[in-house]
Amino acid sequence: MDVTHLAAVDSTRAARVLSQVRSARLAGKPAPVAPRPVIERSWERMMRSGVDPDHDVRAEPLPREEVQRRRETSVLRHVLPVLREGLLAAADVAHHIMVVADEDGRVLWREGSPPVLRKADGLGFELGADWREDVVGTNGLGTPAVVRRPVQVFASEHFVRSQAGWTCAGAPLTDPRDGRLLGVVDVSGPLETMHPATLSWVGSVAKLAEARLREMHTESLERLRAVAAPVLARLGGRALVVDPDGWTAAVSGMPYARRVALPKSLSAGPRWLPALGLCSVEPLAGGWLLRVADDEPDRRGPARIVLDLRQARRWSVEVLGGAGSWARELSPRHAELLYLLAVHRSGRSASGLAGDLFGDPARTVTVRAEMSRVRRYLGAFLEHRPYRFADAAEIEVLLPDDPRDLLPHSMAPAVSMRRRSPAAP
Repeated sequence: MDVTHLAAVDSTRAARVLSQVRSARLAGKPAPVAPRPVIERSWERMMRSGVDPDHDVRAEPLPREEVQRRRETSVLRHVLPVLREGLLAAADVAHHIMVVADEDGRVLWREGSPPVLRKADGLGFELGADWREDVVGTNGLGTPAVVRRPVQVFASEHFVRSQAGWTCAGAPLTDPRDGRLLGVVDVSGPLETMHPATLSWVGSVAKLAEARLREMHTESLERLRAVAAPVLARLGGRALVVDPDGWTAAVSGMPYARRVALPKSLSAGPRWLPALGLCSVEPLAGGWLLRVADDEPDRRGPARIVLDLRQARRWSVEVLGGAGSWARELSPRHAELLYLLAVHRSGRSASGLAGDLFGDPARTVTVRAEMSRVRRYLGAFLEHRPYRFADAAEIEVLLPDDPRDLLPHSMAPAVSMRRRSPAAP
């Protein structure tokens, strides 16, 4: 069933059919038509997590002071003008509202049609409210955060009955520097006012917002380069200047690396960094000066690598070894790749990984580009031809309690197979 087309042609019939589909699935009976795959997988997650489909359970909203604190510290505040310009004018005319939530699913901004805002209050769709999927069910804020792509939720596709009068289209907002989820932007309103193009509209504006963040990052690196140039000119040996996230502004005496993996909390002094070895770390305005110790022996030795995939949107890799320990949050794609390499300890070729990820062994260019990015921070513990973890590395993978919750964003055939059958090769 083409839900978007049906809703545009006959919203009343669409609402009725979707209600029948929801009721049948919740009762364990055959539905008149199959739910859309993204909705069906979300419903399955809700039933496993125990969300009540018939009772509206709400978490306590954040106090106004905490909402304000989060606004002031959120990167999303920098792209609000882009979101407002792209969404608000049309949303207000069409009786929609624009909602922006942070990475924790908390509503930080909410603007648009006053009558719709008042209706949203009745649903608990208010400032500071918690709209994570595992709290309030399938919805246009929580579900895109889990699957990491734009999602439109029509009427009774919402898991909780009280939300069935709404239709929402949400898109995740990710940090272009590292793929980390920053939040979700959503346009919501009554079913009869929604247009089939709403989802692509919201997704396009989200991409514009991410482009603005990339532009800001480039500007900040340019400022750091101006600071770095006279500092590096006075130094001998190998050195580089990076921003707080490890992006390189300038180098001296060594090949250029686009980014260096830094510990979560870096401080001044002698530090061992995965890609460089022992370094002297000194603070600079807007970043760090890293001076590489040329006489430092290789202290890597055997390492224990912990790949933590237990919590959606909080995937990470931690390296523990004689040279020190460090951790890094993973983007969705890197979480997929490292999981597949952990499963296939003997290694996978680029075409093998392309088949695992996309079902198309010919997409090796994409795989090689992503593996190149992974090797920037984990290269000391990875081999290639084929891609694999180093034999000396001990690999531990922490998985969700329910295999069906493994990397819920992933559409990769190999990951989908593992969700269905964890013992599958």
